[in-house]
Amino acid sequence: MVGGGAAGMMAAVSAAEKGAAVTLLEPNDRLGKKLNITGKGRCNVTNNADAQTILANIPRNGKFLYSALSRFDGRDAMAFFESIGVPLKTERGNRVFPVSDRAFDVSAALERRLKALHVRLVRDRALSVETADGAVIAVRGERGTYPAGAVILATGGVSYPATGSTGEGHRMARELGHTVTELRGSLVPLRDYGLGRTLQGLSLRNIALTVFEDGKKIYTDFGEMLFTHFGVSGPVILSASAHMRHFDKKTYRLELDLKPALDDQALDRRLLRDFEKYANHDFCNALDGLLPQKLIPTVVERSEIPPHEKVHDVTREQRRKLAQVLKHFSVDIAGPCPVTDAIVTSGGIKVGEIDPKTMASKLVKGLYFAGELVDVDGYTGGFNLQIAWATGRAAGTAAALALAGEGNETI
Repeated sequence: MVGGGAAGMMAAVSAAEKGAAVTLLEPNDRLGKKLNITGKGRCNVTNNADAQTILANIPRNGKFLYSALSRFDGRDAMAFFESIGVPLKTERGNRVFPVSDRAFDVSAALERRLKALHVRLVRDRALSVETADGAVIAVRGERGTYPAGAVILATGGVSYPATGSTGEGHRMARELGHTVTELRGSLVPLRDYGLGRTLQGLSLRNIALTVFEDGKKIYTDFGEMLFTHFGVSGPVILSASAHMRHFDKKTYRLELDLKPALDDQALDRRLLRDFEKYANHDFCNALDGLLPQKLIPTVVERSEIPPHEKVHDVTREQRRKLAQVLKHFSVDIAGPCPVTDAIVTSGGIKVGEIDPKTMASKLVKGLYFAGELVDVDGYTGGFNLQIAWATGRAAGTAAALALAGEGNETI
């Protein structure tokens, strides 16, 4: 068993529960290092949903996960974690968190379960999977070689490399003949053409977001976002990035509705009230009640209303142009931030080379995969961790059962 993250720990637990003797190789000083920083340290464990709902939130190769999720969906994951001592709660969007709001409680419970099942934990970095006659026989690490009748690779993707996700699993899979599709960031902040630097630090709540690809609307969302020195980030931006996969050949634009609770008529009435209140002020000083201070200069510029024009002189047509800016505030996107800044990796081991029921390699007997290493990824909301739990469960169970049938129980 290679990798002590979310998928690796679940796979090790699942295999041990089926009677396998499991050795877990993890080079980090503690298990679940990336798991402990998910959800801003709170850990969005899963989504309180059935398999079909979860599949609808996995835009890349979701069909491949049908079998694994049908046997271990979000509610199964919730039952599992509560059974090992992690009380859970469900929040907006059916996002599931530990009652304690501590990601560490999730990893600690898994670690306790591993100890209870007598999983052997070895602090070592895997270098290669050794094979003979087309079947795995061992894992070679920096500190030794570990014989095994089955090997589960669950080393993660290439996002957040400081947590140990450095692409080593992809390298080992390639060496065994597997195809690794292009690795890119998903759920990643986005770079713009300079607006973010102007508005750096501005956080917007309750905005409606629309994503356009080559001028065609492809995604909408509602929530919070943040302008940064490089562009934009925040929950709605990370979710939107999962739909923006073709920067090499397509253009992307975000459109923000800064006042989604007001339709055109209601917004015009609001503007008239504010303009009456500030009738003798310069236009640039009349928007304090409507917008955050940092956003006002940009909105004034885009409205094309002279900043020092008196409010009582603003025409109906100018007011209509201002409303258009507020309802359709555009941000042109240059591209995603590097994959190392992404929450998850998009791309990985080609799903056509993996048995979807067992997560077993179709090329090497006794080799299994789980988690972010595989070419699947989901939206925010606990879906990516659910992929880790479901694939880890499938791989661990299948590997243990296969070995038991051969009279060999070492993973």
